[in-house]
Amino acid sequence: MNRRTFHRILSGAFAAGVIRPAHAARYEATWDSIRTHTVPDWYNDAKLGIFIHWGLYSVPAWAPPSGELGKVDPSKWFYQNPYAEWYLNSLRLKDSPTYKHHVETYGANFDYYDFAPMFDKDVKKWKPAEWAKLFHQTGARYVVLTSKHHDGFRLWPSRVPNPKRPAGAISAKRDLVGELTSAVRSEGLKMGLYYSGGLDWTFETRPIATREDLRTTAPQTEEYARYADAHWRELIERYQPSVMWNDITYPKAGRLTEIFSEYYNRVPEGVIDNRFGVDFADFTTPEYAKYDKITEKKWESCRGLGFSFGYNRVEGPKEVIASDKLIALLVDIVSKNGNLLLNIGPRPDGSISEIQLDRLACAWALAWRERGRDFRHAAVGSRLGEERGWHRYPLHQEGR
Repeated sequence: MNRRTFHRILSGAFAAGVIRPAHAARYEATWDSIRTHTVPDWYNDAKLGIFIHWGLYSVPAWAPPSGELGKVDPSKWFYQNPYAEWYLNSLRLKDSPTYKHHVETYGANFDYYDFAPMFDKDVKKWKPAEWAKLFHQTGARYVVLTSKHHDGFRLWPSRVPNPKRPAGAISAKRDLVGELTSAVRSEGLKMGLYYSGGLDWTFETRPIATREDLRTTAPQTEEYARYADAHWRELIERYQPSVMWNDITYPKAGRLTEIFSEYYNRVPEGVIDNRFGVDFADFTTPEYAKYDKITEKKWESCRGLGFSFGYNRVEGPKEVIASDKLIALLVDIVSKNGNLLLNIGPRPDGSISEIQLDRLACAWALAWRERGRDFRHAAVGSRLGEERGWHRYPLHQEGR
């Protein structure tokens, strides 16, 4: 069977399953009401999602490939940070390899936000329909785009002014969120949005050098809380994301019960992650990690193909996960009631590196062809596997 046929079968298999009607109840702005929300079938059955880290950091696209999260000395992590999307924070640490690279490449007086015109110029070449078609062909069921990462740069034309930076340096010229949302939904996939609620380096310029700094540099002012609230409300109103994927907690003064109830009333089959720092979530999100046993509460493992989420031009085959390991990872996660949110880091013009395309184009068809029987035995042997109906998928019959 050829690759195209496998992609078609895989896509159909991932889309299988009965969809429940939307929740008819109205949610109130109380935790008791919000906790009545149940994880929708589409997310329970999704198995694979595509994460996209894309922004100003995609222009320098540089970080030391020091190692995978959890495998680097924590005391050295932030100075040797392999996450290219953390370029601004690494730049603020004067003893870091990123600072040295930046000064040698762009000069000591080149401000990070001066990458904005370069990003806007390159992004004119981007074709969202091509991305959406690619994601559909991989068998992914949903997509999550970084609408605003820790650097504060926004991929949509927000009406909410940033009091710390001029509008031209803090928002993309194109409505990247809106264009990709339309393209993804045209392919029959769900569209979710990532938002960095806990960190915003335009509001807090002190660099993060230790884990403790993560807590002390998270802005907690009333001004920032209203800013983040307004952004989430705007994203919900304008794009109705199927996933609210927040990161690094949220300001304590944020009005989350109001936002969550408004969200569920507008998107009843939406889901919310566990990174708001409150005792509620539809799913949990281990990063570059997975659970060791079947977990009844729905979960999602997220990771980059290499050590970084954002595009890192110095990463190569040595840093990128091998196809066989990626296959085994997907099978293991799904068999334990998880989804894999697999990240790509595009270049500013929207192009995707060959090695990332190779993993997207080949891994999923090969997973079912080569490891389908392992998946069948692991999943169907469990009560949750039977409830989810994973035994119905015909792909375990292929490639014996």
